[in-house]
Amino acid sequence: MLTRRLALGIFTALALASCAPAEQPPAPPTPAAAPAPSQETTVSDHQLLRAADAGDIGAVRAALGAGANVEARDEHRRTPLLLAALGDHVDVARELVRAGADPDAQDDRRDTPFLVTGVTGSVDMLETLLPADPDLTLTNRYGGTALIPAGEHAHVEYLRAAVRTGIDVDHVNDLGWTALLEAVVLGDGGPRHQQAVQALLDGGADPSIPDRDGVTALQHAERDGHTDLARILRST
Repeated sequence: MLTRRLALGIFTALALASCAPAEQPPAPPTPAAAPAPSQETTVSDHQLLRAADAGDIGAVRAALGAGANVEARDEHRRTPLLLAALGDHVDVARELVRAGADPDAQDDRRDTPFLVTGVTGSVDMLETLLPADPDLTLTNRYGGTALIPAGEHAHVEYLRAAVRTGIDVDHVNDLGWTALLEAVVLGDGGPRHQQAVQALLDGGADPSIPDRDGVTALQHAERDGHTDLARILRST
């Protein structure tokens, strides 16, 4: 039978052991930071940029096969896809989209492959870029979407296609103009701009939106003596 002193000693030892902090597992090692991606433009990158700019589909495929970066940038931060869009090289753009090119990559003027389609008016390029899911809310250096320069230049077929994409037909740019206002204010009031205005109205454009001075598209048309354009605007 244990003596009282021995029993007390065993109890005390057990109590101290139960109060001791549990041994903690060693902390996992901190992973090494991933190296920053290289910003250098390789020879194949340069070849891809030149080929995209020239619309040379064979050279584009060769450069991609050689490991060129599909998002390579030139001195103005234009990507191969943007260069292809500017030149309306549809087959090249299609190849680059298949390779994963970004339709939203902006250059040093805030242009993107999709935005410039509103300037060129290319329906084929618009349709080539749509499967890449471009951001239709991105704006250029004037705060405008692709629809606004298309209205100014009266790219009628483009406008008819673009209004079906879900783009905001009433977006107001930094000058305070919608695509409809640009078609009226910067247009010549002739047949092409009349068709452009009709295409925008058919696409849901609101003719009551005024410019910064409170002047509507109809009032601009009347002031400029564009009677046929005014008649179209009154008929909405």
